[in-house]
Amino acid sequence: MAKAPPAAVWPHRFPVRVYFEDTDAGGIAYHATYLRWAERGRTESLRAINLPHQLMIQRHASLLVVRRMEVEYVAPARLDEPLVVETRILRFGGASVDLEQRVLDEAGGVKAALRVGLVCVRAEGMRPVAVPEPWRGAFRAALDDGPAPA
Repeated sequence: MAKAPPAAVWPHRFPVRVYFEDTDAGGIAYHATYLRWAERGRTESLRAINLPHQLMIQRHASLLVVRRMEVEYVAPARLDEPLVVETRILRFGGASVDLEQRVLDEAGGVKAALRVGLVCVRAEGMRPVAVPEPWRGAFRAALDDGPAPA
C-alpha cells in the first residue's frame, strides 16, 4: 500500500542541468530538451508524493498521458547552466489534470513556460477513465494549497 502523500509538495521543484547532449552546435538547449525536462519534472512530482506512475499502472491498469502541450520559449538555456523545473497543478477534473510547468534559472528567471494537459487512460485500449484514488485526493489537495499563478 502506498504511503500517504506528504503535505505541501506543490509546486514541485526538480533540478536539472544543461548537458552537452542537450544542446545544439551553439551550446544552447535544443527545443525538444525542454520537453524531456518537463517529463522528468512531472514524473518526479508524482514520486515526491509517493504515488509514482508505476503504482497506478500496477494497481489500476491506468496511466496519465499527455493529450495537449503548449510551450513558450522565453530565454535560452546554455551549456552547464543549472535549472529547476517547477510543476504545479492548475486544474483537476474526473479524468484530466492540467499543469503549469516552468523551467527556471537559479535567479528564478523563466527559460520556458509549459501548459500540459494530462488524461488518465486505461492501459488496455487507452480509453479515458477517472483518476483513481489516492492520486485524485492528492491532486485536489494540491489545488486547495492556494491559487495558481496567472
